[in-house]
Amino acid sequence: MSQPPTSPSPKQLPLVMSEPRGRAKPPRHLADLTLDERTALAAELGLPAYRGKQLSTHYFSRLVDDPAAMTDLPAVQRDELVAALLPPLMTPLRTLEADKGTTRKTLWKLFDGALVESVLMRYPDRVTICVSSQAGCGMACPFCATGQGGLQRNMSTAEIVEQVVAGARSLARDEVPGGPGRVSNVVFMGMGEPLANYKAVIGAVRRLTEPAPGGLGMSARGVTVSTVGLVPRINQLTDEGIPVTLALSLHAPDDELRNELVPINTRYSVAETVDAAWNYARVTKRRVSIEYAMMRGINDQAWRADLLADVLLARGDWGWVHVNLIPLNPTPGSKWTASDPADEREFVRRLEARGIPTTVRDTRGREIDGACGQLAATEV
Repeated sequence: MSQPPTSPSPKQLPLVMSEPRGRAKPPRHLADLTLDERTALAAELGLPAYRGKQLSTHYFSRLVDDPAAMTDLPAVQRDELVAALLPPLMTPLRTLEADKGTTRKTLWKLFDGALVESVLMRYPDRVTICVSSQAGCGMACPFCATGQGGLQRNMSTAEIVEQVVAGARSLARDEVPGGPGRVSNVVFMGMGEPLANYKAVIGAVRRLTEPAPGGLGMSARGVTVSTVGLVPRINQLTDEGIPVTLALSLHAPDDELRNELVPINTRYSVAETVDAAWNYARVTKRRVSIEYAMMRGINDQAWRADLLADVLLARGDWGWVHVNLIPLNPTPGSKWTASDPADEREFVRRLEARGIPTTVRDTRGREIDGACGQLAATEV
C-alpha cells in the first residue's frame, strides 16, 4: 500500500471554500443573473426593460461576442448595456488540439490573472465540454495534478458558463472539425471540486438548462456534476429539483485506502458518501456514476472489485449505479501509474459478474494533458 500523502489535514478542509479576504470579485455578468434580473437592471439604467432580453438573446441564442453585431440595439444604449452586462471575463491564452482537432484544451486567464482550463471533446454523436469550477482545487487528492496545486479561488457562475458558451461559439463557427454543431453535454470534471463552490455551480447549471434567452436551453440530463463526496452538498443537490447526473469520485471501496487517496474521506466515510449518492438516485431517478481511477497496485486488486460490488449492492440492485473506471493519466513527477490492462479487465469482469454496469473511460486528451486528473493550468 502507498504511503499517505503529505497534504493538509482533510479534517481542516472547509465544506465550502471561502474567498481570501481582499480579493476582488469577478465583474457582474448577465450569466450571473436570471432573465428577470437582467431586464430589471436594464430598467435601473434608464433603458427599456426588454433590452436585457435582447442582450440575453445575443449571448445565449446567437452566441454573439462582438457588440457591433448587435444591430437591433441602438449604438448608445448598446455600449451602456454591454458595459453593464457583458464585461470581459476571461481571455484565451492557448488552445492545444488532439484527435485531429476534435479534442481542444483551452487555457484561460481570468480577470485577476488566475488560470483555468476547459476541454472540448467532439464525438460522432455528441459534443462534451469539461469545465472548471474553481481555479485550482483544495481537496488535495495526491494523484491529481489540479489537487496538488492547491486552491486559488472559486469561479463565478458567469465564468463557468462562459467556458461552455465559448465552446458553443467555436462549434457554431465551424472551428472544430466535423462541421457546425452544438454542445450536447457539460461535465463539471475540470479544475476544482464543484460542490465546494455550490452556489456558483448551481447558478451555472440553471443558466445552462434554462430555455433561451434565459440560458442555453440544454437538457439537465446532459449535465454531469462531479464530487469527491461532500455529503451535505450532495444532500442539498438532491433537493434542488434539477435532474443532473451525479458522478461520485470514489476511487476506493474501503476507508483505509480512501483516506489516503481522497482526504475528505476522513470527514465523510465511504458508507456515508455512498449512502448520499444512493439517496440522490432514489429521489431523482437518475443513475449515479461511480468514478474510479485505476492505479497499479494501489486500488486495482481483484478483491477490491469484489468489495466495491458489495458496497454498491448493499444499497440495492435496482440499477441505481454505473461504474466508470478511469485508466490513471500520467502527471509530471507523479509516483502513481495506470493499472495493468489484465488487472483492469479482471476488475471489469468481477463487477459485471455481480450485475453492475461497468465501462472504461475514453482517455481522450491525454497527450495534451487534457484528460482526467491532468489539468494544471500552467502558462509554460
